[in-house]
Amino acid sequence: MPFTPLHLGPGILLKAVFQGFFSLIIFGWAQVLMDLQPLFVMITGIGNLHGFSHTYIGATLIALISAFTGKLIFELVLIFVKNDFTDYQKRLFDVPKKLTTFVCITSAFLGTYSHVFLDSIMHGDVEPFYPFNLDNNFHLLLSIDNLYRLCIYTGIAGTAIFFAVRYLKLKTKAGSGTVN
Repeated sequence: MPFTPLHLGPGILLKAVFQGFFSLIIFGWAQVLMDLQPLFVMITGIGNLHGFSHTYIGATLIALISAFTGKLIFELVLIFVKNDFTDYQKRLFDVPKKLTTFVCITSAFLGTYSHVFLDSIMHGDVEPFYPFNLDNNFHLLLSIDNLYRLCIYTGIAGTAIFFAVRYLKLKTKAGSGTVN
């Protein structure tokens, strides 16, 4: 898949479903880290395009790095949110005051493992189960067009679900007189 943006579609749907138990920032950071190795190969011509980073073992290591460095990135983003978001926007976007380790690790692993899976469908050179199995049985499980559609439609559906749930929660709180 062409770098990170399409991978975010499924992440947005996960955020809509799991709300405060999932961090789209950590998920997105994991996507970026996953594509550093292919970017290096594209720039230098050295190595395999979808090498170790696009195996589940590599994804595990990147998930751990993503979880712990992503927590720092989240805290930096939170500084901007505190300064630029109104209280209503913070509630609408469900901005937590901090992330738990569980949320960071879960979001990072969902990010890296979904990345390997989606890229395995698209790219024949991905060996997701290396070194135990060099086959890529996921390749062309869906057509490339349908894979793109899946990522785009999950992003659209996730956005709609997320804001519908947030709106209903805010409306319910407003009706009960507990709006902050």
